[in-house]
Amino acid sequence: MLRIRYRLWIEKDGRPVLGKGGAELLRAIKEEGSLSAAARKLGMSYVFAWEYVHRIQTTLGSPVVEARRGGRQGGSTTLTETGEKLLRLYEEAEKAVEQVLRRIMGEVTL
Repeated sequence: MLRIRYRLWIEKDGRPVLGKGGAELLRAIKEEGSLSAAARKLGMSYVFAWEYVHRIQTTLGSPVVEARRGGRQGGSTTLTETGEKLLRLYEEAEKAVEQVLRRIMGEVTL
């Protein structure tokens, strides 16, 4: 079976901001409402996840998450408006690329 493979990422000034792993992390934060829960869900350490988010924010120059320290109820982490927009941009780009590739593959017979 023939397949076309690709890697997609968003850059700012030639520096990578968000790729597949980062999009998965932002999506998990959005779904779980917690960085630690998102990290657990994806099988990564909290420190790795936090450093990943920090790299995205540093490169982008804008916060993509807002963390609230917890007490008894625990903390929470949510995407900022910038984080939501960044994730949406990645997802829309990925969907568009996949649609084009499906169309191209549908036209090819070998």
